[in-house]
Amino acid sequence: MGVVVTGYGAVTPLGADVDEFWEGLVTGRSGVEELRLDPELFEQPRQAVGRVNVDFGEVMGKAAAKRLDRQQQLALVSAREAWKDAGEPEVEPDLLATSIGTGIGGLRTLLDEEAKLHAKGARRVSPRTVPQLMANAASAQVSIEFGARAGVYTPVSACAAGAEGLAMGARLIESGEADVVIAGGVEAAIAQLTVAGFSQTQALATPGVDEDLTLLSSPFAADRKGFVLGEGAGVLILESEEHAAARGARVHARLAGWGVTSDAHHITASDPEAGGQSRAIERALRKAGLTAADITQVNAHATGTSVGDDSEALALTRTGLADHVAVTAVKGATGHLVGAAGAVEAIASVKQVETGLVPPTHHLAADDPACGLDVVRGTARKVGGPVLSNSFGFGGQNVSLIFTA
Repeated sequence: MGVVVTGYGAVTPLGADVDEFWEGLVTGRSGVEELRLDPELFEQPRQAVGRVNVDFGEVMGKAAAKRLDRQQQLALVSAREAWKDAGEPEVEPDLLATSIGTGIGGLRTLLDEEAKLHAKGARRVSPRTVPQLMANAASAQVSIEFGARAGVYTPVSACAAGAEGLAMGARLIESGEADVVIAGGVEAAIAQLTVAGFSQTQALATPGVDEDLTLLSSPFAADRKGFVLGEGAGVLILESEEHAAARGARVHARLAGWGVTSDAHHITASDPEAGGQSRAIERALRKAGLTAADITQVNAHATGTSVGDDSEALALTRTGLADHVAVTAVKGATGHLVGAAGAVEAIASVKQVETGLVPPTHHLAADDPACGLDVVRGTARKVGGPVLSNSFGFGGQNVSLIFTA
């Protein structure tokens, strides 16, 4: 049973919808801005982040927005855009599911209510605390919004969560458990705590005193030094090919293949031999009925860390892709959206299928010759053909998706 994409929605540091996101990627616009840190806690009191600049009180209404964590706000707004884009499909509630991944959950609520507890006492803690901080709350809120009763799924797999949300959705359709799945990923975890924690892992890029923060995220650059933390959401409407055809739906692309593997190697470092990543790519190819030679474009995970980018390049080499594909890396423009990254980058991949354009990797002047990849830079390139989208997360979680026309 084929799986097609009939709708998409996104809220990212590049804008409030898919059109703004895609325009920003193609034109090379940056969504990275400054975050001021507490100088008593941080030696370097400035950091770059990819922040969403949307007033959710205005978009959703202040009362509705107040009942939700920022993570849930992002997910709902993206899901509404995706649902509308899909033509608001009529589907039996028992055959409609949600599958929205996240890396952390409602972190903003957790931190705010913890501070309130210590400052004002237990009786001032909001009764909405637990429903707002639950990792599954975004997926659950979307299911309530659209009356989805075929299951609420929430892959929690760090930076691979958004892509795994899509793979889970495709499996539900393939198994016949759902005709339509509202699938994707979301994250809203920009906070001084997460900046400190990621810095301690040496994964986060630290800016120099006068450095241009919009240029700090540099996937595949020879002088790359880590990722920029971002936030956002990406939601796709996945539908069985038969259901979409029966209602005359417009199809953006096909989710032709998916592969999910694990490294079983290290909690933060990827396998230096890229075994798990290679197997995820190979599984996605087999599922799609394609060979490496059929893939023309890669939307890379590419966080801008030295080890991570090298591992992905090795995986592309081992699977026979590195010598002929055009590669792009979204995180240079948006920062790393963690649990939302795989879903937002899947939307970029679908747009690549639709337009034939591979967006440039933001501000990349010279890619690392050690990676041995043809990384698109400067201006968008006309390529066309199937797109491989990779997402790799802490915990050794690997997801590869293949989109075709």
